[in-house]
This record gives sequence, structure tokens and C-alpha cells, in this order.
Amino acid sequence: MDGNGRWAQERGLPRLQGHRAGTENIRKVISSFAGHGVRYLTLYAFSVENWRRPRAEVQGLLSLLGEVIDREVGNLHREGVKLNHLGTLDGLSTRLQKRVLSAMDRTRNNTGISLNLAFNYGGRQEILMAVNKLLEQANSPHPVDEAMFSRTLYTADVPDPDLIIRTAGELRMSNFLLWQSAYSEYYSTSTYWPDFNEEAIEAALQAYSLRQRRFGGLKQRQ
Repeated sequence: MDGNGRWAQERGLPRLQGHRAGTENIRKVISSFAGHGVRYLTLYAFSVENWRRPRAEVQGLLSLLGEVIDREVGNLHREGVKLNHLGTLDGLSTRLQKRVLSAMDRTRNNTGISLNLAFNYGGRQEILMAVNKLLEQANSPHPVDEAMFSRTLYTADVPDPDLIIRTAGELRMSNFLLWQSAYSEYYSTSTYWPDFNEEAIEAALQAYSLRQRRFGGLKQRQ
């Protein structure tokens, strides 16, 4: 969800105001994707590298997460959204950890769109976590294959992403779902995240619908 800081700076506002505007766009984005029949949506909200940002900005982002949970979880629950956290809770305050876990528990039986919030997440760190889990099971008689490895990831119960959308014109992967995105389609838009609206979503989905996904094979002639 890129471009919050630049969105604010172009308006002469503090960067944190941009992050706040970004959080206020989340419910509309979820509703739009759900309306298009999307079953799984992952929002990359805070990477493990984001801890390197100025302390005031980091504390502001953590505070915003708590605010969003308190403000939105009731509405999302009523709309049937199932919440899931990707990443680690290490480094978060005990109070914030409890709020995250409570939100997931409250919505775990919902059958609408599944919303994965990647917060304090890193793709390389996730892969290392999976490797260490498998090393703990080193005496297992079963060889490690892709399916077994996938079951040790944060996304064990989530299908691999079909489409990855990057806002604010960014073109790099930024340590996001590195294993899972091996055959994902990639789409970049210059739109900042706070302005990522229905029109921008439809443009992304339209672009995706024109892609030919061969997964390394060749398209069969009719």
C-alpha cells in the first residue's frame, strides 16, 4: 500500500496523515474487491524493514494499527470478512498483540472475503522460519517437497496470489510473498494508495484479465 507519505507531502501534510488517509481507504478497497468476486485479499501494511524508519513514524504506524482494529473489526465482522495476520507479533506491545489475536478469533468463522493483513512481515524471514520448522522435523520419514514447505508458511491455508498490485508506481517486490508469488501476475499503478479507488481497481482487474497465464508451459492450440 505505497504512496501514503508522498500523498501527504504533496498536500503539505505530515507523513502520518498520509498513513491515516491510507487506513481510511481500506474498507472501501475490501468492499470493492469483494464485489468483484475476489475471495482472498492481502494488504502489505508494515514490513520488517519498516522498523528502520524514524521512531515517531513507526510508533504512529503501530498506533494506527490499533485504531484501525478498534474502528473497523466490528464492521468487517458484520460484512462476513475473515481476518488473518501474516507475519510475527514479536516487537508489538502486549496490548496490540491481544487486539490482533482477538480480531482474528472474532472473525475466524466468517465465510466472506478473507483479508490477510501482512504486518511485521518479510518474505525472506518467512522462508527462514519455514526452514527452521522443517529442521526441527528433520527425523521425519517424508522428504520435503513444495506442498510440505508451503504448509509451514504463514499462508498455509491461503492460495498463492494470482495478482499483485503495487501502488505509487513502485516496481520492486520489496520482500513480499517471495515463495508464494512465483507465478503471480504483477501490476503497477502510479496511483497513491489513499486514492486507490474503484476506477483504479477495475483498471487493474481489466489488465489482469488480458494476461495469458501459462505457468511455464505453452498454450494449447484449439
